[in-house]
Amino acid sequence: MKEIGFSGELYTKLQTEKILERIKKFDNKLYLEFGGKLFDDMHAYRVLPGFAYNNKINILKQLKDKAEIIFVISAGDIERNKIRADFGITYGNDVLRLIDKIRAMGIYVSSVVVTQYTGQSAADVFLHKLERRGEKTYVHRCTKGYPTDVDTIVSDEGYGANPYIETTRPLVVVTAPGPGSGKLATCLSQLYHEYKRGVKAGYAKFETFPIWNIPLRHPTNVAYEAATADLGDVNMIDPYHLDAYGISTVNYNRDIECFPIVKSILTKITGDDNLYRSPTDMGVNMAGYAIVNDEVVRKASRQEIIRRYFKTSCDYKQGLCDANAPQRIKLLMNENKIPVSERVVVEPALKKAEESGAPSVAIELPDGKIVTGRATSLMTSCSAAILNAIKALADIDDEALLLSPEILNPVTGLKKEILHSDKSVLNLADVLTALSICAVNDAKVKSAYEKLVELKDCEAHSSCMIPDIDASMIRKLGINLTCEPEFATKELYGG
Repeated sequence: MKEIGFSGELYTKLQTEKILERIKKFDNKLYLEFGGKLFDDMHAYRVLPGFAYNNKINILKQLKDKAEIIFVISAGDIERNKIRADFGITYGNDVLRLIDKIRAMGIYVSSVVVTQYTGQSAADVFLHKLERRGEKTYVHRCTKGYPTDVDTIVSDEGYGANPYIETTRPLVVVTAPGPGSGKLATCLSQLYHEYKRGVKAGYAKFETFPIWNIPLRHPTNVAYEAATADLGDVNMIDPYHLDAYGISTVNYNRDIECFPIVKSILTKITGDDNLYRSPTDMGVNMAGYAIVNDEVVRKASRQEIIRRYFKTSCDYKQGLCDANAPQRIKLLMNENKIPVSERVVVEPALKKAEESGAPSVAIELPDGKIVTGRATSLMTSCSAAILNAIKALADIDDEALLLSPEILNPVTGLKKEILHSDKSVLNLADVLTALSICAVNDAKVKSAYEKLVELKDCEAHSSCMIPDIDASMIRKLGINLTCEPEFATKELYGG
């Protein structure tokens, strides 16, 4: 049974109340910059046990009669095909996925804005795809004068050069598939246009991390630094809040560094020099008040820091980030005395690989038992480990065969002889499909198949980086997998 350290119900209640208070503070028009993931916030789910995947969208469901959503995506991220790591899909495709999911919940998505546009051809394709499906789109270019020339920024040459985004609801949520998408600039541009129209709209940030009212070096805040190591984010005591109120609160360097600019812009737009006195003031963040078991949250966050270290190390090995990112996380681990050995699945995976001479995976089951699996000429290490895990959960002898040769032979034949695959090794998708077929007529196999759901939230480690198809299936099963930053083979393409 997963230990709970966070009350999602309490968080939803408190955060909803604070957003309604903030709307009333302004002329019944609030642009709310949504930090982090709107849906599927896996980071929050892992470091705050009890936080539901979709806690944030549940808050918007409470406010759906008042709210609309604007999606923002950077033209540069579209051009680079930037990937959302926890789902393995591009930012562009994630925007499409999220729009569909949100609309299915009855929440209004009004438009999509492509920001930082400089003529990127991939961004043009993305816009055309949306427009030809009847979606309302806007293009924002880089703001003239930003960041130092406030008079130009807050003028028809600056924010005024952007088209005004038509909105109709009191709460306008500005969200994006990831950081650096231009959410803040979109909000401030809208504020400029609203004030020109005589509407005294407001701006605020929906924040989750860092959590402002827990200690600076709390593992949950350290885990946020680890999660954003590629961006160079660093948690800091908010000096503006400390100076204004004499209270220590936690924020992060980018918000603190740009606060004087944002404050100057807001003052120029609104004429109110005391609208916000600190970056912390701008945020709406009640997450700290919903922590109900700090020890559980600390333990979960320490595990996440280790996971991030392995993930970033693998990214570096594959050329997806520079060496600074994993080094930064390793420094955080050393500073906070978090050894890799705290992740109990690491040593068994490496031991199995050493004994077998093949890529291996270890999985920790809900009862703490650890099972392993190795790659063979028939299947991948992930496939073997998953089969061994569900056999253990179903109390089936380890030597028993779950997959019938009558099913497997046609599958391998299809891959090799018809699809002309270089490798006929069964990946995890192949194995799960075969398992579902075999479960139809075999009660023992069915009992193992039904245990797949119990793998959700289990921890796993691989002795090397695994194929994308296996990684995708592991994510769908809800398993928290880490990998050693090593290639499975010396092959440049297949490895």
